[in-house]
Formats: sequence, structure tokens, C-alpha cells
Amino acid sequence: MLVSTAFPSLSLIPDRAAVLTQLRGLLARQAGWREDVNATLPFGLAALDSHLPNGGLACGALHEIVPTTQAALPAAFGFVVAILARLSSSYGVGLADSERMDAHCLPHGFPNGPPYGTERRIVFVMPAHALRQCGRLSGHGLKSLGLNPRRAILIETAHWQDSLWALVEALRSQAPQAAAGMIDRIDLKTSQKLHLAAVDAGLPLLLLRPSQTLESSAAATRWRIDAAAGARDRFGSYARARWQVQLERCRNGRSGEWVVEYDHVAHRFSLVAALADLSLSRGAGDQSRRQANRS
Repeated sequence: MLVSTAFPSLSLIPDRAAVLTQLRGLLARQAGWREDVNATLPFGLAALDSHLPNGGLACGALHEIVPTTQAALPAAFGFVVAILARLSSSYGVGLADSERMDAHCLPHGFPNGPPYGTERRIVFVMPAHALRQCGRLSGHGLKSLGLNPRRAILIETAHWQDSLWALVEALRSQAPQAAAGMIDRIDLKTSQKLHLAAVDAGLPLLLLRPSQTLESSAAATRWRIDAAAGARDRFGSYARARWQVQLERCRNGRSGEWVVEYDHVAHRFSLVAALADLSLSRGAGDQSRRQANRS
């Protein structure tokens, strides 16, 4: 198992106990940094947040992100990074006051963000097979989506059991700001264990899962993600990442479908089209036809 806090250098760790010791030392847990399980991570996009309970992703919960096809795996991972980048920016950087995260998502005693140098990290748990499919985390790639690479702790695992263990231990430490990872297979009982660990820690856990191995799950939400044609600047380069986003399942919420883009500078999601939600589009069309018939 490998643990890294910088790119591209990695340090070899001989056993799980040593991994946990190093991880706790890197994260340096602060007293009073336990999260409120009722806190939420809003997207800052009313059309999407209105489908979620309490107006955002639950902090203390498991959330599944599923690529529509194997080719969409990098796009799905980019969507995960964008969510984490927005969460990372909630320390008073890049967001207007009206768009700040729920106050409970921030460490107690730091309403405007923690002092410089005490920012909490994001833990990524990546198995070896995932690295073969889409490569290692790139500091440049993280930065292009608004996430400071220095805020990331990368744990590379050889087996899916190691991935589960690393995710659970990261959550139990209550030290990171969030955890994310990829697991190719997971049963209902294991998903319940991950969800309960996230609930107990009050931390969001974003789990990337291949579509061909989906089973029953205890996740609070499940998202289907595919790439959408990106916006280009005047030089022809891609300016903003875009995704086709489907909220397939949401406990105490509503499903929906949108095409969204992410501004990595402002840390802001927006709709690509005014009626990107297909259900709203169909409803608007039906209403227009009824009004035409009455006239």
C-alpha cells in the first residue's frame, strides 16, 4: 500500500499499522473538528439542490458516482474532484457569502475558515486496477478543476479489501475534510459499513463505482455521469468542464437530469441550458401545448 501527499513522489509503507500511523500524523487531527451529520454540501445550483434533502449533499453519508460507460470513467472522476474542490473552497476562498457551505461543514471556532497552514486534507483511495485504467492522480489535473494538489492525500492499494480498510480508517480518524475512492465491487453489507462510518464521522464519502458491477447499496445518493462537449475559449482550448449528470437515486429527495459545467476559478456549478433538466423540459412543453389549445 502506498501513501503520498505530493506528486509524483510516493513513499512505500510496509503494513497497515504503519499506514494508519502515517495517515494520522499527516492529517494532524484538530480538537473540535468533528462534523455535523446534518450539514450539507450544496452545489450552489438551485435546479439541482432542490432535488436534494436539505438543499445539498449530506456531509455524513456515502454517495456513489457511476460512469455511464467505461469510457466515461475519467469524466466521472472529474465530477468527484469538482465537488471536492467546491468543498475545499468553502474555507472562505472563491465563494460569495451567499454561496458558502453550511457552517457546520467548517471546523468549529473558524467561521471564516481555519488559519493559514491548518487546512484539512482530502483523502483519495485508488486501487491499482483503477490506476491502470485512468492513470495516477495528476497535480495539474486537480488544479485545473480548482483543487489544490497540496490538499490531497493519495493512498494507492493493491486489493479491494485494502481500499475498504483505508476508507473506513480515514473516516474514523475524523481528520480529513472528505474521503473519495474507487471500488470495483461492493455488497449491501459493506456499503452499509461505509455509510455508517461516514455518518459517525460526519464526513462525505464519494465512491466511484463501475456501472457493470452495481449491486444494492446503502448510499444516500447515486449519480450517473457522462462527459459533455466542453466549452471552448477564443483560442479553441477547453475553458470549463461539462458533464451530463443524472441523479438516479436520492434518499428523501427526487431524481433528475441536467447538463452542468464547472467554473474552477469561482468554484461554481451552472446549467449549460436553461432547461437541462429533462423532466422540467417535458413539463414545460406540455404546459405550452395546453396554453396553445386553450387559446
